[in-house]
Amino acid sequence: MKIELTDVTLNYHVSGEGQEIILLHGWGANIAAVAPIHKNLEQHFKVYSLDLPGFGESTEPPSPWRVKDFTNALREFVEKMGIEHPILMGHSHGGRIAIMYTATYGDVNKVILVDSAGIKPKRKASYYVKVYTYKAAKNILKLPGLNKYREKILSNMKAKVGSTDYKNASGVMQQTLVQVVNEDLQDLMPKIAVPTLLIFGENDTATPVSHGKRMEELIPDAGLVVLKNAGHFAYLDQLHQFNVIVNTFLEKDRRSS
Repeated sequence: MKIELTDVTLNYHVSGEGQEIILLHGWGANIAAVAPIHKNLEQHFKVYSLDLPGFGESTEPPSPWRVKDFTNALREFVEKMGIEHPILMGHSHGGRIAIMYTATYGDVNKVILVDSAGIKPKRKASYYVKVYTYKAAKNILKLPGLNKYREKILSNMKAKVGSTDYKNASGVMQQTLVQVVNEDLQDLMPKIAVPTLLIFGENDTATPVSHGKRMEELIPDAGLVVLKNAGHFAYLDQLHQFNVIVNTFLEKDRRSS
């Protein structure tokens, strides 16, 4: 199903009855990535899975977005759909949106953050060498005689130094990725005033357990569960255990059979 928002057309899937839950996937993913979670929850909840703007069947933003823009789009969706006090579950990039949404608007029942982004990662020296080399090249290639080769050379540099997510994204989404990964949301976390479940994979290298521990410190009513033998997609690596944990956390919110 699709709904027209101010800046994008948003694709979503909804099923089930009861307390409303919104599932927010990670970067580069889509509705299909959270389908196993949706299938479990739809038995007792009304579940919305969204293709975030720029992913799946949703349209790309008209310009590079920050986390605030994704949050505003989610707010518009919630208001247009008449959803009240939803439970938000965000994986990775979706977690960023859930954090900012809850801290900004507050009218959320509970939050579940799965291998959530939101803490700016510490970079190795090699990362900054790549970044500043690229920035220097952009300026040098503006010089007369070199500017005709500018786009080709910069494109080749992006292909060599960019992450897989970066390489696979369009121009607008590449710029969006750069902006969102460099946003640190730690100052918002103490403003989350609802019960929050944190689930991280012990082998996650993209959003490590140390980030989960930091979130547990900053969010007043938060609890952290670390899944053994699981990586960045902890919910897929340990789906049965994940579902048991989530079902327990949401037990009081379930629609009676």
